Amino acid sequence: MSKREKLLNKIKNNPTNVKFETLQTLLLHYGFIERQPKKGSSHYTYVYGNLIITIPKHKPVNKIYVKQFLKLIDDLEKGKENSYAK
Repeated sequence: MSKREKLLNKIKNNPTNVKFETLQTLLLHYGFIERQPKKGSSHYTYVYGNLIITIPKHKPVNKIYVKQFLKLIDDLEKGKENSYAK
């Protein structure tokens, strides 16, 4: 099991205490492109094809954003990227 797989399993087991940097590392590993916030914003947007997720940079990250992240990664691994098309 790789380091990133261990991180992902750790997040799945405890989604309440996740650092922003951990999510950032995993999203970049999966090929997402990071858009940094403009003046005064703390929200980072990650884009991969039709998939978009916005995460505020707070410590720890709110559980709702972690659940969105987990669903997004799960769908990406299952090949459901086209289901997010607008």
